Amino acid sequence: MALGVSALSLIWAGGAAAADDAVPVATTPATVDEIVVTAFKREERLQEVGATITALSAQTLRSSRIGGVADLSSYAPNVDIKETVPGALPTVTMRGIGLDDFSTTSSPAAGVYLDEVPLSSPGLMSGDFLDLARIEALKGPQGTLYGRNTTAGALNIISARPEKDFGALAKVGYGDYRAFEAEGMVNVPLSDSVQLRLSGKTIQQGRGYWKSTLLADGTPGERDIGSRDVWLGRVQLAAQPTDALSINLKLEGQRTRSEMGVPKTFGAFTPGAPFVPCAPVLAGHTDNTQCVDAFGYRNSHSSPYRGDWAGEFPYEIDQVNATSLVNYDLNGFSLTSVTGYINFARFYHIDVDATPRQQFDYLENEAVRQFTQEFRVGKDTALVDLLGGAFVSWDHVLGDNVNQSDQWPLLLFGAASGSGKTTYNQTTRSAALYANATWHLRSDLDLVTGLRYTGEERHYAGGTTFITPSPLVGVNDTFLDDKIHDHNVTWKLGLNYRLTPDVLLYGSAARGVKSGGFFSGFTNNAAQLLPYRPETLTAYELGAKTQPASSLILNGAVFYYDYSDPQTFVRYVDPVTTLSVQKVGNVDGAKVYGAEVDANWRPVTGLSLNAGLGLLHTRLSSFTTAAGVIPAGNRLPNAPKATFNGSARYEWSIGQGLTAALQGEAHYSGAVFKEASNDPLIAAGAYWLFNARATIARPDDHWELAVWGKNLSDKLYEVQGNNLSSLGLLNRNYNTPRTFGVELTYRY
Repeated sequence: MALGVSALSLIWAGGAAAADDAVPVATTPATVDEIVVTAFKREERLQEVGATITALSAQTLRSSRIGGVADLSSYAPNVDIKETVPGALPTVTMRGIGLDDFSTTSSPAAGVYLDEVPLSSPGLMSGDFLDLARIEALKGPQGTLYGRNTTAGALNIISARPEKDFGALAKVGYGDYRAFEAEGMVNVPLSDSVQLRLSGKTIQQGRGYWKSTLLADGTPGERDIGSRDVWLGRVQLAAQPTDALSINLKLEGQRTRSEMGVPKTFGAFTPGAPFVPCAPVLAGHTDNTQCVDAFGYRNSHSSPYRGDWAGEFPYEIDQVNATSLVNYDLNGFSLTSVTGYINFARFYHIDVDATPRQQFDYLENEAVRQFTQEFRVGKDTALVDLLGGAFVSWDHVLGDNVNQSDQWPLLLFGAASGSGKTTYNQTTRSAALYANATWHLRSDLDLVTGLRYTGEERHYAGGTTFITPSPLVGVNDTFLDDKIHDHNVTWKLGLNYRLTPDVLLYGSAARGVKSGGFFSGFTNNAAQLLPYRPETLTAYELGAKTQPASSLILNGAVFYYDYSDPQTFVRYVDPVTTLSVQKVGNVDGAKVYGAEVDANWRPVTGLSLNAGLGLLHTRLSSFTTAAGVIPAGNRLPNAPKATFNGSARYEWSIGQGLTAALQGEAHYSGAVFKEASNDPLIAAGAYWLFNARATIARPDDHWELAVWGKNLSDKLYEVQGNNLSSLGLLNRNYNTPRTFGVELTYRY
């Protein structure tokens, strides 16, 4: 996300109704659309906000087919979003700062807010988008303006609100893999002061990307895996009983009955010599033509979407959200109440080994409930703009996860039985007070100050119980019942200087803290359950926002982060048992610095060009694992050194009241490591992605027909990996292959 207008966040998708006859391309510059954001809890022009903000409009979200959190990384420099397992558990990393853990019990480093309600768990971020007004993203600590404290930044997902005029939308689409989508919205003014908005969406994908040579029961037969059955619905009621009072009530739900994707497996042992490392793995790379797993299985398939997978792979979600937003103007004081409740349940099957056997298969049952309440008050004067708030939250996470490993007990103990079961029960209570003040020192100079106090208690009880434990080989039952407490003060200090009406210079320093927590994955060593400490980020940034002409915006920023006690996920080999062990812990520190620049240019009417570039350098301090000391200099996980995003859109009249448009998008990400030890076996290489969309529309009749394609070059790259080479295998998850389709939209 580059400073100011993101390189692809302002894809121009509107325009006046076309004339009846075709017209030549205009030769005069057009005007870049003005973007208004509420990232600082008030409506402001994006170019006048002294902070790194990206704004994705509703039209951009639709035309670029941004369907969920995982899609956003292609539209913002210095942002990486990975899915820990195919199709689920997105992890957001901004400028190298992110959550390096898949646990539902952890807290995200980048705070994700759905209509101002923070999502307490990464598990809550896997849903699909529905009827949004926009998405706003801020980089760096944001605790003095937001209910939940974070280190990486804040991602605001804002639903389209009820409006006072009647409106409706209907969209249907069909794509490859027998993918059918339908979306609808109707906005009804019930009276002069009451409005109702109903929204719904379904995704029905009959075929998956993954093809197996085995049926679910393990017998030979062709089948596909990865079908989708998703239903989303939302009802909102807005009321304005008086000129000073506005109320918005929202109830929404999601029901998913889909299939989980499957990773690609790589053997790690020498054929005919169980537990002897294979030469390619020792050399730091994978080769599934030479290496086998502990049972002699060799993956003979070159495509990551083809394998020998047995079993069912359900991915089921049931979720209900309720939100109340109340605003009241009391003699110039703006009073706001935001109340949120979420009830979420999920069940899915992860095949970590991705072989025909049940070596490391997990049936995951998870439930998350959360309640949040935020009160804030604001007052703007000629001298200062004040905002203060109080925030309380409660969330409860339950997990009951079974490891279906019927092969390893046979190999290790001579008796076939299931491997074990992991349970966890975590309750988190948090409270905070925050205040932010923008002091108008002169007509062209503002001082920004902010302060926050946070108190949090987290109670965790859980561990893994083995049916056949064997301490001699390091397979131990584990359990922990513990509480951790955190109290911290964070702050922000900044200056905004308007050099000219079209040039804003700004600088800021801010500190954020992400709370500590517990690892809730499969464990065989009590040390894996020990809590990890909070992490602290002190961020420094200098930036400029410029609009040298009405048709051109140029923005840039440089930043430096001092990162203390970063939480990171390390996989290592226990030197006593030689078994693979995983743990979330703290590294002493890290340094991060980089730069971002973006441009949005409309050289002539109908043509929009956008580009954004991010450069990033990260360096971890030394840290110790059971395998030894990792020297200083490793890169942070999921932190590419360079990212680029760009787009071009051209719209013109083709006569008979019709308009046509062509849109192309490009995204580049440099190579990344997936964990702190910088393991080359599960690292991801650099890649380019290309998308395109072509439309014909009749604006007077409110309809549009579009054809689209994503990942046109069918590029494959590693999204996430898992190194279990001490147990004979590794796996990698890959991105979505090339997809294309057609859609018809009607707006009223």
